[in-house]
Amino acid sequence: MRNFLERIQGRLGELNRAERKVAEVILQDPQQVMGLSIAALAQAAGVSEPTVNRFCRSLETSGYPALKIQLAQSLASGAAYVSQAVAASDGPATYTRKIFGSTIAALDNTCQGLDPQSVDRAVDLLIQARQIHFFGLGASASVALDAQYKFFRFNLAVAAQSDVLMQRMLASVAHTGDLFVIISYTGRTRELVEVAYLARENGASVLGLTAAGSPLARACSHNLDVPPQENTDIYMPMTSRIIQLTVLDVLAAGVTLRRGTDLQPHLRKIKESLAQTRYPTDDEVTEE
Repeated sequence: MRNFLERIQGRLGELNRAERKVAEVILQDPQQVMGLSIAALAQAAGVSEPTVNRFCRSLETSGYPALKIQLAQSLASGAAYVSQAVAASDGPATYTRKIFGSTIAALDNTCQGLDPQSVDRAVDLLIQARQIHFFGLGASASVALDAQYKFFRFNLAVAAQSDVLMQRMLASVAHTGDLFVIISYTGRTRELVEVAYLARENGASVLGLTAAGSPLARACSHNLDVPPQENTDIYMPMTSRIIQLTVLDVLAAGVTLRRGTDLQPHLRKIKESLAQTRYPTDDEVTEE
């Protein structure tokens, strides 16, 4: 069962605007909320008391007292720090600490939620693929490009695309043996969902790195569930890219271990090809 604070964090994208304000006040300082009355919490969030009650019911609690009990249990269990919103009054030391703390907590939550069998199945698809396409849009586009750099080293035919039209064209001429890895934090981007269905219609496999139960997850052959940790509909994406990159590192490690020592000469050749592009280290200069 997920920690209560994590449940609140995971529901941010489903709440209406007023209820989300209540959630953000709780996540910002859950310890302080424990001492607030329902009227005080409503005032802190800038909403009405009925809104607080609706928020409580949306989390399947009977009311505000029951919510505070669950909140107390989360705090008593030593729950990891979940989230703290950056405030306008925060100085460099404070917002630096908040952003690093939020990212660390988000990575830990994602790690706990990843199913090892699902990871193993994703590695199977990558190993068996004749050709791999990494697709992403917006903030996920740079993640797809990073995946191309990673998986090229494994002597696989890989490419990354962030252009919607090119994505559709590639999906339309897909074949059995092709694998499309589609990266999306929300899983609600229409273009990517359509591309996933198009690729599968043409015989390709589609691996999603996205939120469980999302439209994209349902469109994929297999989905590696990456639970959303922030509401990117409102806030600038921060932790999402770090989470996606780390999940791809996990998959890259899985492929490396599966391929074994046979892959080492290929990796060494790539590494040696880059040696002349870098200045030597101080130790290397000293040795000369």
